[in-house]
Amino acid sequence: MIRDITIGQYYPADSVIHRLDPRVKLMGALLYMVSLFLFQGLAGLLLITVFLAACIGLSKVPLSYMVRGLRAIVALLVFTSVFHLFLTPGEHVLFRFGIVSITMEGVANAVFMLFRLIYLIVGTSIMTLATTPNALTDGLEKALRPLEKIRVPVHAIAMMMSIALRFIPILIEEVDLIMKAQMARGADFENGSLIKRVKNMIPLLVPLFVSAFRRADDLAMAMEARCYVGGAGRTKMKPLRYAKRDYVAYLILAAYLAGVIALRAV
Repeated sequence: MIRDITIGQYYPADSVIHRLDPRVKLMGALLYMVSLFLFQGLAGLLLITVFLAACIGLSKVPLSYMVRGLRAIVALLVFTSVFHLFLTPGEHVLFRFGIVSITMEGVANAVFMLFRLIYLIVGTSIMTLATTPNALTDGLEKALRPLEKIRVPVHAIAMMMSIALRFIPILIEEVDLIMKAQMARGADFENGSLIKRVKNMIPLLVPLFVSAFRRADDLAMAMEARCYVGGAGRTKMKPLRYAKRDYVAYLILAAYLAGVIALRAV
């Protein structure tokens, strides 16, 4: 289960998506998330499906690798779908038992919400799988550069994002090692009631937090020892510059969002 988490991991490949400017991918991920909560009806869902399938194909990242990240949130997907299924009111009642009822509108809402969540996880994972943490940090800092005029610490925000993304795979490996060590000592993380399983997580969480704080302290000391100072005056080893393919990608994103909005208005 732990190794199924793909957030923050980079999948090396030679694809069009990998070669795009990170600012394009950040903007694309943002517009994609907006479109997921804008669309209505099967036509909008079909357009988003075609767009997502094209992005997956262009990224050259195996679909099985992306879908693997869904296993860790199966419970959340089921809970959200059931929540919308039973609590969405409507005129066309399909089933009623006491105060519990299932309507046609509830079924449609649950299905669309399930697709929204699945597409959200798979679609946004393309950005992290096709972009290195350093490139994401540089892209975010460059994109938020205008906010420096109102004294927003853009460099610090980008650095925190980079460190967080780098720590995700490290902490996943740490959790896996701790789980194996505790299971060798007789710990059981899968059997028993929900309360018992939550209590069994304590021997896992305590050493994980201790390890995370220790790594953070080591990182802070290493940055201070190297006299790290962020902000103005720093240069980039690889300055970001837009290429022709980046402008083409922006046009495709604009056309895609316009199509979603047009289908919603129909």
